[in-house]
Amino acid sequence: MNQSGKQSGPVGGVHIRGPGIDDLAAARQAVLTRLDAPDLAPRVLSGEGADAAGRFIRFSLNAEQAAAWAPGYDTLQLCDMLHLDTEHQPGDLTREIVLALLMAPVPVEFPSADELVSAVQIRRNIVQAARKTTLAFHTSQAERPEDCWTYKEDCGFVILPGVSLTAALAKATQPEVSGTLYSFSCYRATEYVILLGIAQELAHCHPDLFRSLQSFWTRRPIMSGEFHEVFLREQGAMEAPLPPRYYVPGDRVWFRNPDEASAEASGYEGSWVIYLGAGLFSNFWKRHQPYTLADKCLEIYHWRHALYIDAEGHERIDETKVEALVAAARQDPAEVERILALMQRYREPRGVYVDGGCLDTTREFARWVHPGTTDLVIPVT
Repeated sequence: MNQSGKQSGPVGGVHIRGPGIDDLAAARQAVLTRLDAPDLAPRVLSGEGADAAGRFIRFSLNAEQAAAWAPGYDTLQLCDMLHLDTEHQPGDLTREIVLALLMAPVPVEFPSADELVSAVQIRRNIVQAARKTTLAFHTSQAERPEDCWTYKEDCGFVILPGVSLTAALAKATQPEVSGTLYSFSCYRATEYVILLGIAQELAHCHPDLFRSLQSFWTRRPIMSGEFHEVFLREQGAMEAPLPPRYYVPGDRVWFRNPDEASAEASGYEGSWVIYLGAGLFSNFWKRHQPYTLADKCLEIYHWRHALYIDAEGHERIDETKVEALVAAARQDPAEVERILALMQRYREPRGVYVDGGCLDTTREFARWVHPGTTDLVIPVT
């Protein structure tokens, strides 16, 4: 079943801005073909609309199919439902990304079909990079490969002139490239993985912007809040949260530590990860052991039981004790159920620790990248 025309239809899915389309069915087929998913056409609704920002065409998986494949917007089980092998079959990863976008509970907007295609490719790049990323765990040290990076006291790590940005990022995060594990935070690691995914696509679709970005990184890095503003868009809000089990491969996701005392330990305020697809989240310390949603919740819950004060008076978490506590909890299904009921609630606002869980209300993903439509603006140094 498919539908075309000017209809109210679902409010979510993929929205592509632009002039009206005479043949929506042909447009749908053309877009899906570019996404290597032409067979989905019979299951995809299409429509036109307009709002204060102008006209758009809309594509979304029909409600019956979405309910069968991801009931309640639960995309964590999508690969199991469809028998996709996203780790070994790149086409299956693309398919999972495309399906999750078509099921979006709120519109995911693009100014062109080109930007949609690049967004899918960036997500693929991010997932593939995140799967290869492994760090040496340390909450305060920071290192980079010295043949690619140097440290500036006033701003942090920059790449050396003439060094490829993509090569430098890969070498800093991927031990199969460098042969070494480097120490830095999971938050910075998510930035590097996302930046690598964006830069790889820029080199293909917008080489001038890629060169500008690479040149900029020889002068100073873009980090933290500025990184979010320059490179990412955010979907969802505290007042309008995304469904708790809705994730698209390539999303950056925040799991909050809802325990006030253990959240004081440096590096344990929460955990930043990349959603890899297939119900798994990145584990930058043990990349061959990615987290399920339940794994992440159990780990963060037990941080509170592994808090101690070191000889210098600093709050620390005993990771060995956390592992033992998680393993013990797993032997008791009732205890696992109790913990997940507590933790799989939406997080509370910053500074509030009452009865919230660790699940965020938003997801973060890359901005647009094509000439003429990009909204990725490199700051003035």
